[in-house]
Amino acid sequence: MKTLLLMRHAKSSFKDGSMPDFERPLSKRGEKDAPRMGKLLREKDLVPDLIIASSAVRAKATAELVAEKSGYKGEILYVEDLYLGEPAAYLDALRNLDDDVETVLIIGHNPGLETLLQILTDKVESLSTAAIAHLEVPLRTWKALDTAIIATLKHLWRPRDL
Repeated sequence: MKTLLLMRHAKSSFKDGSMPDFERPLSKRGEKDAPRMGKLLREKDLVPDLIIASSAVRAKATAELVAEKSGYKGEILYVEDLYLGEPAAYLDALRNLDDDVETVLIIGHNPGLETLLQILTDKVESLSTAAIAHLEVPLRTWKALDTAIIATLKHLWRPRDL
């Protein structure tokens, strides 16, 4: 059994309308929510073995804040294909993981993440900014992950609910 944590990046800032979407930073709310979610992972004993994040500025910042507050000690793997990626991009990133990775946190964007959550769990759920979906995936090897696998949605945490 593998553990998959799907997280949408924390709230980003729209202050500078001329800034390219990829470069948008976190808003003040995002800067508060991301560490809260990292602390939650630590408290729930869900510190990941690996964090994978989109290379967009807001996703990188989210990953760094979550890593710090969760107690994650490893490197963060940034994947360009996750920026506005479709579910296939997330599945490809996951299929390439070593099998010694038991718990992975993947930080990305909607609509790809919500669609991936629906594909893997057969449930329609909203992933607000900084939300984390905790899935149990019935796999021994990440290479076997495909759209026929039905994962169990164990928890869905949203910052506003904490």
